[in-house]
Amino acid sequence: MTAPAPLTDTFGRVHRDLRISLTDRCSLRCTYCMPADGVPWLQKDSLLSTDELVRVARVAVEAGVSSIRLTGGEPLLRPDVVDVVARMAALEGPAGRPELSLTTNALKLPELAEPLREAGLDRVNISLDTLRPERFKDLTRRDRLDDTLAGIAAAEAAGLAPVKINTVAMRGVNDDEIVDLARFAADRGLHLRFIEQMPLDAGHTWKREQMVTADEILSTLRSEWTLTERPGRGAAPAQTWLLDDGPASVGVIASVTRPFCGDCDRLRLTADGQVRACLFARTETDVRAVLRSGGSDADVDAAIRRCLFGKKAGHDIDDPTFLQPTRPMSAIGG
Repeated sequence: MTAPAPLTDTFGRVHRDLRISLTDRCSLRCTYCMPADGVPWLQKDSLLSTDELVRVARVAVEAGVSSIRLTGGEPLLRPDVVDVVARMAALEGPAGRPELSLTTNALKLPELAEPLREAGLDRVNISLDTLRPERFKDLTRRDRLDDTLAGIAAAEAAGLAPVKINTVAMRGVNDDEIVDLARFAADRGLHLRFIEQMPLDAGHTWKREQMVTADEILSTLRSEWTLTERPGRGAAPAQTWLLDDGPASVGVIASVTRPFCGDCDRLRLTADGQVRACLFARTETDVRAVLRSGGSDADVDAAIRRCLFGKKAGHDIDDPTFLQPTRPMSAIGG
């Protein structure tokens, strides 16, 4: 059979990266993502089954997707996450087996890192916004810093490399730890990426002037190291700088002040079966309805392409008419 055409939008961007949310639930309550309580969880019967998740992923991989990232909420809360990984790792497309990664808060990695590695997981991205126990407790509303650090160690021991650390930089909250976090990662061979805070919080309280910008992050890092920009970023969201000529490096994901929409190659599938062409999209394409009404693989492929057809040139955060997505980050998937 002839392979499907690549997943290309109207701006010529070819999509090779699929982010799949396994659940909207999380074991932490980070202040920039979720409220302390009263979270309206997705209905259980609306969530895609493992068979449905794998089917959508297979169709996407056959159309050229070469990288799959499992996200949440907290994906390790899904009881069959190891089976999900094993089945995703068995997929084959034009470029062979897709790279398989997972974004996590690491709390369950001490027990799951090795089984996930054996199932075919290649690497992990771990969220860590502070190294201070009391601050961690305030930020996440849970006293779990030691558990997160144990999860990082478990990922390293299992060989889920490179272990990437995601840190959201927040003014007056953790911006005084930028150097400490960079040194922590560099000393351990971890790949740290600072992320500009984005308008994706459940309370819609984000304000641009409260965000720590990429320029500010880089200025702080330059107070301790000489930074050398690493070329060849491609479609990666993080621009990377070597610290004192390496080998240690730090990345910055500047979605707000230095948007990289022109090179975006990402699609997202929510836990309840909606395809999103952009993290900030306010429209979705319902692939769950296609799956549950007896649609063929060709119908699933067509639904994905319909979503791509509506993808905008950029996220328009700087446009005065910009409206924050109705879903918070936990319900979209990172």
